[in-house]
Amino acid sequence: MKKSPAHRCRDIERQAGYLQPEHCAPPLTRPRSDAMWFIRDCCGIVCGVITWCLVFYAEFVVLFVMLLPAKNLLYSLINGALFSTLAFLALASHARAMCTDPGAVPKGNATKEFIESLQLKPGQVVYKCPKCCSIKPDRAHHCSVCKRCIKKMDHHCPWVNNCVGEKNQKFFVLFTVSVFSLECCYFTFSPPATVILLIFLCFEGLLFLIFTSVMFGTQVHSICTDETGIEQLKKEERRWVKRTKWMNMRVVFGHPFSIAWLSPFATPDHGKADYYQYVV
Repeated sequence: MKKSPAHRCRDIERQAGYLQPEHCAPPLTRPRSDAMWFIRDCCGIVCGVITWCLVFYAEFVVLFVMLLPAKNLLYSLINGALFSTLAFLALASHARAMCTDPGAVPKGNATKEFIESLQLKPGQVVYKCPKCCSIKPDRAHHCSVCKRCIKKMDHHCPWVNNCVGEKNQKFFVLFTVSVFSLECCYFTFSPPATVILLIFLCFEGLLFLIFTSVMFGTQVHSICTDETGIEQLKKEERRWVKRTKWMNMRVVFGHPFSIAWLSPFATPDHGKADYYQYVV
């Protein structure tokens, strides 16, 4: 059978012994399953701090410069509560996207013992990542920043200091929606404000509005087509089951449809699957 380009670019072997387990020994200390996920990348940390500072700056200007001096108390209370709620949801979504494991594959598990424990049958193969010495699931890609293979990796976003993958894509989408709604609110307030602060706030709003609208559009398209950004960029051959757009949305946001889709505190149930064995 002729191999596709996607197969040729992978390290595919049928025998566990060929994986050279002496070079893929598991780490001496394994991270706890309940440990918080956080990438120690200087650029990503700086971008994450800048994001939070911009949201707090917008909160300060809107509440204390634009709404507090307004003569209509009811107007200030309603709009202030709405803006503060959106700001809180944006920061909560950002925190969940940043501190949630995006779907990292266990590092250094390409050992002979682990391969044998999979009990491969005839016609089944395993994919090995030579960079992190892990058994590479289908549709997983190696991130040079996280230094791990990520399941259904869409891209690495420095603004959330994390990869956008299988387990945190929902929170990233909610972050873009919250920030987009936040920026739209900038242009609905009419009370006078300090000119310099207002100009900077409008400039910030336009930048975030463009960024979040583009990211939201690309993420929704990626979810509906069930094709990650990397898969679209590399034009990888589609080998997975095709589902409806609604089913793809449920896979990312959880089963079944509920108000929890809009909550950054509700973790979607992605179900359980065998990530390591494939038939070719």
